[in-house]
Amino acid sequence: MTHFFVIKLKKFRPMFLIFILSLCTALFLWIEGESDFSVFSTKDNPAALSKGNPNDSSVALTFNISWGTEMVKPTLEVLKANEVKTTFFLIGEWAEHHPDLVEAIEADGHEIGMMGYRYKSYIKQDIGQVRKDLAKAQDVFSALGFEDIRLLRTPSGHLNSEVMDLAEQQGYNVIQWNVNPHDWENPGTQTIIDHVVKNTNNGDIVLLNASDSVKQTPEALKTILPKLKDKGKRFVTVSELISRANAKNNEVHD
Repeated sequence: MTHFFVIKLKKFRPMFLIFILSLCTALFLWIEGESDFSVFSTKDNPAALSKGNPNDSSVALTFNISWGTEMVKPTLEVLKANEVKTTFFLIGEWAEHHPDLVEAIEADGHEIGMMGYRYKSYIKQDIGQVRKDLAKAQDVFSALGFEDIRLLRTPSGHLNSEVMDLAEQQGYNVIQWNVNPHDWENPGTQTIIDHVVKNTNNGDIVLLNASDSVKQTPEALKTILPKLKDKGKRFVTVSELISRANAKNNEVHD
């Protein structure tokens, strides 16, 4: 027998409608904000990577940089002290103005990915503008010696099917994340630590930032890195995470 639950709305209809409108507004604003997950993951659409193989203990820390110079070196120092390699996603305009810091990131063995040229949402531009932004960013990174950057993280993680199609056509791997402590809000060092340590599992991609407004992350890393190692996690770059996931898949299908 199938049971249906019916809510009679005659008495409460005005309040209910207000509630529904408020809920829809909140949902719209949330979607327009920071994206925390890969939207397109069906077999019929290009997929943005937000997680590696859940059976592999590897995790990838990633750092976005869109402006400023003060937090880069403190972040690199903590990573070096803990012998951890990560992936940095850089805005082309920032890289163009700070080639010395790009060089320092690479010299420490970290991987370089990009977020386009300017930090402007790709879903708020027409696809022609997005294409030009990607081309300009690629020119900048090529001039800096990174001719073949294939890792792309869109500004704020904003995506739609048109952007995904363009990225796939141009040979980019679009990288999202599935652990986000919102360190850009400076919620407190311990809050960042607790969120990352509690929520990071096998194959996860962690979103962190190294722009000047993010003041608490280097200190948080001093605890996060050894604690995740104690949990048996192995730090890898995004490219290695992809490679290890592909290797696991091939083992299954061979």
